[in-house]
Amino acid sequence: METNRKVMDSSKEYQVVEFEQIIERGCGLDVHEKMVVATINGIGLKLETRTFDTFTSSLQELADWLSSHRITHVAMESTGVYWKPIFNILEENFHIILVNARHLKSVPGRKTDKIDSQWICKLLLSGLLKASYVPQEKIRQLRDLSRYSTKLIQQSASEKNRIQKILEDANIKLSSVVSSISGMVSTKLIDALIEGEADLEKFINSIYTKKLKATKADLLKAVTGRVTDHHRFMLRKIKKHIAFLEQEIADLEAQMDEILTDNKSVIELLSTIPGVDKKAATNIVAEIGVDVEAFPSEKHLAKWAGICPGNNESGGKKKALEPPMATNI
Repeated sequence: METNRKVMDSSKEYQVVEFEQIIERGCGLDVHEKMVVATINGIGLKLETRTFDTFTSSLQELADWLSSHRITHVAMESTGVYWKPIFNILEENFHIILVNARHLKSVPGRKTDKIDSQWICKLLLSGLLKASYVPQEKIRQLRDLSRYSTKLIQQSASEKNRIQKILEDANIKLSSVVSSISGMVSTKLIDALIEGEADLEKFINSIYTKKLKATKADLLKAVTGRVTDHHRFMLRKIKKHIAFLEQEIADLEAQMDEILTDNKSVIELLSTIPGVDKKAATNIVAEIGVDVEAFPSEKHLAKWAGICPGNNESGGKKKALEPPMATNI
């Protein structure tokens, strides 16, 4: 609860707003790439600010300093990825409050690192900071693997599109007669072109399957073009890169399965949703975790994910919506 008191000077009367202290002892951190500014305050403590660099040894010194003053809560801004090494060091011994940057606007015209850390500490002690959702370490690891796997899948898709461009440049119209150039028959035909197969008609007869909608004659017309040594070189390099990416994706999936050993039932349950396969279920767990108690209702989850419409109304007028308040770490 806030209280007011008046401060007089020779010319003006100022009204000072004071807030009820909710947390006994806390620390506010202003985080940067190369340094972190820490301010401690609370019952029985004198306001003190120190600066540490972000090497592990210095962060351990920060942890020891906080422990020596019996600090229980630590608040910091979710600045890029720079908060992560600090969070990793402090999370075992302190209650960490990771806050969205928009909650920590300081006083205009008085912007320094020291003032920022003191402001964060003041807001922390007054219970005015709302923590962003940070899942447990295993889920954070799973999220790293899942997002990296998605990037590699996108790279693989780009490489397959590049194969199509090379084929078009070589007057090969395979995509016009088959549904996918990544299919078994298409892959064998492209490999044959790379190896310089002399008798394509005979080769098509040996691999043809009745499941194909295209006739043998259609396939022969499609693969008859002008394939040069340059085209073969490019196709060979691209296919080698695709094979490498697919192996990397498989390794990532194996690692994700290992992390999810204790949550197989969750993946199986999510996979029963129409349109959700194992990959999608894994991505869901990687993003929101398995602790549903972190979200009081489905509406909170939708808001956190940034997929629900919001309202920003003042004076009867609708204003432009700002980005989601929560931080998707």
